[in-house]
Amino acid sequence: MNNLLSDKRIVISGAARGLGLSFATACAHQGAEVVMLDILEDDVKAQADLLKKQGLKAVSAQIDLASSSSITASVEKLIAQNNQVDGLINCGALATGVGGKNMMDYDEDLWDRVMQINVKGSWLLSKALVPYLKASGSGKIVNIASDTALWGAPNLMAYTASKGAIIAMTRSMARELGESNICVNCIAPGLTIVEATAYVPQQRHDQYVQGRALNRKQYPEDIDGTAVYLLSDLSSFVTGQNIPVNGGFVFN
Repeated sequence: MNNLLSDKRIVISGAARGLGLSFATACAHQGAEVVMLDILEDDVKAQADLLKKQGLKAVSAQIDLASSSSITASVEKLIAQNNQVDGLINCGALATGVGGKNMMDYDEDLWDRVMQINVKGSWLLSKALVPYLKASGSGKIVNIASDTALWGAPNLMAYTASKGAIIAMTRSMARELGESNICVNCIAPGLTIVEATAYVPQQRHDQYVQGRALNRKQYPEDIDGTAVYLLSDLSSFVTGQNIPVNGGFVFN
């Protein structure tokens, strides 16, 4: 199906590269106007410009998910352009360089920063956009977790804990926002081939490929369809769910 998101305006954090960029591209090809947010201001603008050159609808703005004032300013900027918001993908997260140490050696400052960006940042961005999602009459929030939180990946505790918090937060948000007809769901991807996972040891990559029911590497486009579905009217009675998309490494 094409144009599943026609006339919708979808906000995506972490959209300069990796999964966020893939989600933005997929949503734009489905007819949405995508609002691409990232701390990498020049990179996200360049990616939005590339989509516009293809005749797709895209705008961009800088956001720092570690800063509540930055989140507020970014939302004010995008709302000043157009106050329509039909969906949000909370994809922005700190993933690079957060693994490799066990719980006894983990740095406290790094732990706090991972939680601040991955969990608090997703909550604050959602909170800022809820009034506009309510006004849409059928708003959608898609939180991006990780299957590391489902199987307990070792030597990655802060990231794994943050993604477990995202899953739990999704369920609470779904309960609280259901009365406003906002659906809140979560996707838990497996280890995906993107820039942020380039540092992951080859042994972990091999562990995933060998342990999947579908024995191959995972790419961003493997997840795009699930995100589009959860943002579309096809999922209007689906909320509070966590959907692992990992080729069968973990079954839910």
